Amino acid sequence: MKGTHALSRRQFLRLALGLPLGAAMVAAGGGGYAYGLEPDWLAVERVTVHVPGLPPALDGLRIAHLSDLHWGPYTAQREVRAAVEKANALAPDLIALTGDYVLYSADHARPCAHELAALRAPLGVYAVPGNHDYWTDIEVVTAQLRAAGLSLLRNAAHRLEVNGAALWLAGVDDVWERHHDLEATLVSVPLDEPVLLLVHEPDFADEVVRAPHRLVLQLSGHSHGGQVNLPLLGRPILPWLGQRYPAGLQAVPGSALQVYTNRGIGVTAPPLRFNCRPEVTLLTLAR
Repeated sequence: MKGTHALSRRQFLRLALGLPLGAAMVAAGGGGYAYGLEPDWLAVERVTVHVPGLPPALDGLRIAHLSDLHWGPYTAQREVRAAVEKANALAPDLIALTGDYVLYSADHARPCAHELAALRAPLGVYAVPGNHDYWTDIEVVTAQLRAAGLSLLRNAAHRLEVNGAALWLAGVDDVWERHHDLEATLVSVPLDEPVLLLVHEPDFADEVVRAPHRLVLQLSGHSHGGQVNLPLLGRPILPWLGQRYPAGLQAVPGSALQVYTNRGIGVTAPPLRFNCRPEVTLLTLAR
């Protein structure tokens, strides 16, 4: 599965070793690192999210967050399995997946879903789709996710009960492809109960804050953190709907909503990362 594209990361490193010493040092030390090393250097980010007024029963709730697996020519079984194993080892209460399971072909959905089926959390594993899932074949992708036992939320909400307290898990369908409907997603949710929102594109938060509901945290992906994060210059390339909240935990101005944007597991072309490691996130809610 790994290395099916024209020049795999391992082949790139082998090629660099065959160059003259000076050129090899440049290739291996610069492009070699970004292309051959960092995309495989999976990080576990542990983040505490302070939520004003959080019910005591939800204090300490642990959420594992994965996004942008992009199973395809650059990312496949080895990387996805490593992310699943990391997530399970964190022993989360809940697991959230925020879209883009495949890259270029919906044929990749079945093996990706097979690996994701191993995810375990007592409160369940919940998923929303992303734009790349639509750009291949959304019905094939979602069918494979459901067959793997994942709870797919497409403009829907699910009530969880945690030690007697309610927590709503709401999932919005893809925003880029205009299949989102926040009003329909939240129609059954009481205004005074906390909501954890899953949506692929992080910049949708600017629309989410208009809802009257008690939305306390949005989990997203999409941006990959830019894949390249240059010292002093920042992230030179960010996608539409992934520019205002490109990575990590950020507050939405003028509201109580916070957004966490996961840097993702996989990559899109060019398949490199610099100062922007792939990640599995463990978010802990705190009063």
